[in-house]
Amino acid sequence: MFVGPGAPGVVPQPAPVRLLFETDDLGDLGPFAESGLKGTQLGKPRGASADDGDSLCHVDFPVRLAVTGSLPRNLHRAGSPIRIGFLAPLSGPSSPWGTPGLEGCLIWANWVNEQGGLAIGQQRRRVEVLARDAAISDQETRIAATELVERAGVRIILTLGGDSLAPALPWLMSRRVLTTTLLPFDLSPETPTLIAPAEVHPIFVVTGVEWLASTRPELKRVALCSQQDMMGLPSLATYRAAFAAEGMQIVRELRYPPQTADAAGMVAAMLQDDPQVLCWCSSEPHMVHALTEAACQAGFAGPILSCTGDNYRRMVARTSAAFMENFIFHFPDFDDPALAETAFFFRQPAAFHAAYQQRYPGHWSAVSWEYAAALDLWQQAVEIAGSTDPAKALDSMKRGGQMMQVFGPARWYVGPSCA
Repeated sequence: MFVGPGAPGVVPQPAPVRLLFETDDLGDLGPFAESGLKGTQLGKPRGASADDGDSLCHVDFPVRLAVTGSLPRNLHRAGSPIRIGFLAPLSGPSSPWGTPGLEGCLIWANWVNEQGGLAIGQQRRRVEVLARDAAISDQETRIAATELVERAGVRIILTLGGDSLAPALPWLMSRRVLTTTLLPFDLSPETPTLIAPAEVHPIFVVTGVEWLASTRPELKRVALCSQQDMMGLPSLATYRAAFAAEGMQIVRELRYPPQTADAAGMVAAMLQDDPQVLCWCSSEPHMVHALTEAACQAGFAGPILSCTGDNYRRMVARTSAAFMENFIFHFPDFDDPALAETAFFFRQPAAFHAAYQQRYPGHWSAVSWEYAAALDLWQQAVEIAGSTDPAKALDSMKRGGQMMQVFGPARWYVGPSCA
């Protein structure tokens, strides 16, 4: 199947894309079968007809938008929108891990609605994102979850996870609400409809340690700190393991309460043991900034490891470009030329980044794309299933046992005690 440049909703002018379907995927085509698309290419690359999990459900977002733009025009426009719930911190210190994600979802929703909405069976359904703040109180979070499901009728709820999700998670699971988290350690046999399709925090942080050890093998002494919550402690454990694997010694470890930390005092204590490397683990953005500025003011000149580096330009302005050259984090801007031809999330990261920066200048963060990435995978699933029913959508996602994800092909794992 060839999708030419300039397809509606794909900006700007993508290169032609060739999609190769296997014979076992013919049943997935659904409404595409009679769409009149030209140039369809069918084949069996490995000479097998058994399902290998590679289906239309695993095609990336702009390609799907281009294909959707060629769907039959006789699909009926339904009057009521499909509602999507967003339950994450929108205020307080954790809001940088919520608000930018909501903004990314609104861009995603606009892109989908510009195509006429989701293709569900013989209908076109617009989407609507309903957001609630998960940072007010535990009780308000539980109330918000109940209202999103029972009053608003959302078909999926997107969350940050961890402490912000914990108050509502038991209720959501008791109702089998399809829920996403950015923190995979939330998953357990007791969370059958909780999924983490777009993030593998904190496992990926080991790559920063590995890179530093390979490029600066003389650095052996590390001081690190972590906030004491469900975001920070798993990250601390992962960094510990990574440093141990590289033969690096932890000379000082600090744990701090997220709300009452003294960044300058913490950095002073960490520097007492003469570390060559500092590590902030997965501290919240405001603490990453405060700790980094304190390290600069204290005269530290070595590498700093951090899971995130949101609004790094502000840190550069408040320290120096030379100081920040030693700052290592894990979330690139999507306008990076190195990502231009990379097949992850969608094939046009620069276009998404440009749209985001135009609409929300200066807001780009580690999570700007992550919630939308989960929605992209959910869209694929519901259009294949022909239904937004949570159970059917989840079954569609798991079809074949694997799916494409931001970090590449991913396999669904079901442990021996999981349903």
